[in-house]
Amino acid sequence: MISRYSLPDMKRIWSDENKFNTWLKIELLACEALCELGDIPEKSLKNIKDKSKFDIKRIQQIEKVVKHDVIAFLTSISEKVGRDARFIHMGLTSSDILDTALSYNMTQAADLLLKDLQNLRTVLKNMAKKHKNTIMIGRSHGVHAEPMTFGLKMLLWFDEINRHIHRLEHAKSTIKYGKISGAVGTYANIDPYVEQYVCKKLGLFPSPLSTQVLQRDRHAEFMTTLGLIASSLEKFATEIRALQRTEINEAQEFFTKGQKGSSAMPHKKNPIICERICGLARLVRANSIPAMENISLWHERDISHSSVERIIIPDSTIVLDYMLSKFTDIMKNLVVNSKNMKKNIDKTRGNIFSQTVLLKLIKKGLSREDAYKIVQTNATKADREHKGLKEVVLKDRKIQKILSKGEIEESFNVKIHLKNIKEIYKRFGM
Repeated sequence: MISRYSLPDMKRIWSDENKFNTWLKIELLACEALCELGDIPEKSLKNIKDKSKFDIKRIQQIEKVVKHDVIAFLTSISEKVGRDARFIHMGLTSSDILDTALSYNMTQAADLLLKDLQNLRTVLKNMAKKHKNTIMIGRSHGVHAEPMTFGLKMLLWFDEINRHIHRLEHAKSTIKYGKISGAVGTYANIDPYVEQYVCKKLGLFPSPLSTQVLQRDRHAEFMTTLGLIASSLEKFATEIRALQRTEINEAQEFFTKGQKGSSAMPHKKNPIICERICGLARLVRANSIPAMENISLWHERDISHSSVERIIIPDSTIVLDYMLSKFTDIMKNLVVNSKNMKKNIDKTRGNIFSQTVLLKLIKKGLSREDAYKIVQTNATKADREHKGLKEVVLKDRKIQKILSKGEIEESFNVKIHLKNIKEIYKRFGM
């Protein structure tokens, strides 16, 4: 992933340095296990551990000739270790190293993403508490519906992030497996103890069964989970973008000192980070498709998945880390225009209370069809004549015969729509 969208900690996980360090760690742990089994002399193990070093430039030089990254890595180690290098990688196949290392690195990435999600969850929880009673209009189809609170919107997002934390924890547990079982997974040339030993030391589980590789449904679950998280971030960012529209102006991305919104129009303040998040979500979501296509490999393995994974797994984790970090900053500093929220509620001049009037008429004995027709006629008239719905309803003789003035007045009280907010918050221990 380009540096523009890469944060240091996640970038480090997918660096060549960390990759080769992980490969070396696995090889040395395998040697330790083989030594315990009596297959490697203790003196040789000590020499291997003391002298095993890698040089990335040297690995790259060798790979240009041998066209195999693991062989190039092993050759560069052998050059430093000497004769005892014959014990390194003994009974193993390349995928024993590659797949176990990939699981280890994906677990590292998952831990970082979980931390990101937890940070965002905390910010959203605080926003939900702060704006519990900040009244705004709810919209369906982009059109004014009924009153709600901005805190409820934040609480909804908090709940969604909670689900993503559970999903990612599960996806992490699915990928948290290593395999050191040889060429086709039969342990023909390696004792199963080696796999158990190495995985335990790495904090992984030994795969109950593998071919030459771990099965790619594990990786696909991880990648589709990232796609789901990215999609929610896109959803949240899209909402902020909509609320920042000039005609609405209820919430805005923060604008830093010295920031400029347009090269042509000095007045502009654009939701550029939210738009960036929406764009990057397309990448993460798209990468879940090849991850699922990687599940189908020929027989016990081919390498059609390999080139794809070298791109999609690092890129998706790096981008999602960036997206979560940026969106958390947005929410920490979000400009909430509560005055405009109140102003926008009044734009329809009371039409948003139409359902309350409708239900009162029904409770008085009118059929739903008749009550609906009466209220709709009044709402249309109020719109046409630029009057308030309450004003029109109070003059409607049909309604006057059914509802008292006090009952009509009561129908237009915004508190009716907020009476169960506390109950909803209680569900989340707030």
